[in-house]
Amino acid sequence: MVVTPNLRADECAEALRHATQEEIVLAESVRQAATLLRAETYLVVVLDQYLLETEPEEAEKVMQHLGVAIPIHVNLAITGVERLAREVRAAVQRRRREEVAARRAAATTLHSELNGTVTALLLSCELALGASGLSSAAAEMLKSAHELVKKLRSQLESTTA
Repeated sequence: MVVTPNLRADECAEALRHATQEEIVLAESVRQAATLLRAETYLVVVLDQYLLETEPEEAEKVMQHLGVAIPIHVNLAITGVERLAREVRAAVQRRRREEVAARRAAATTLHSELNGTVTALLLSCELALGASGLSSAAAEMLKSAHELVKKLRSQLESTTA
């Protein structure tokens, strides 16, 4: 989304469309931008510095509704469209790298936590199977549970490899 009353807004939108291969939405005012942000999510919101300075209260409302959008503040009166496109492209690439890193970190953490739980389950099943006075029905259920936990461990190991 590009938020600006600037006469070059269409030119900026076209340059961003070309640079990012994303659909670009134009908002001529911060009030319109706030309305659009409440209805949709956006990857990037380019805010004209002019609007931020002339309508600070409305601009604050836009900032509250950004969600996961990357805010980029530029003075479109002096910033060239090529520079704007480079800044937006760099911000999008940075966000995508951060998302990949966050997913990897979450997957690693989850894997570690699950691995500990699987080990505890295997040990518990093995200890219960070794207990004296265990009925054959209970032993069969424990063996079945043990096999399921071993299968789960195998699946976890295959996702790590």
